[in-house]
Amino acid sequence: MKKIIKLEGLCCANCAAKIEEGVKKIPGVKEASLSFMTQRLTIEAKEGMEDTVVEAARKITHKIEPEAEFKVLR
Repeated sequence: MKKIIKLEGLCCANCAAKIEEGVKKIPGVKEASLSFMTQRLTIEAKEGMEDTVVEAARKITHKIEPEAEFKVLR
């Protein structure tokens, strides 16, 4: 299952890279990609683990970039 998340308010590409690295380490994540330019995080997760993965990604994002707004688009 693929999830696309909008992260409004990312301050730098370095923070985006740290978020992407952290999300890739979440159990159940097959692939993750974060574009600083579009501020979109795309996550491919194992079936049935989508909600768990999204919540873990939210925690990682807020730890690194507390001001970023985290919106699941689809």
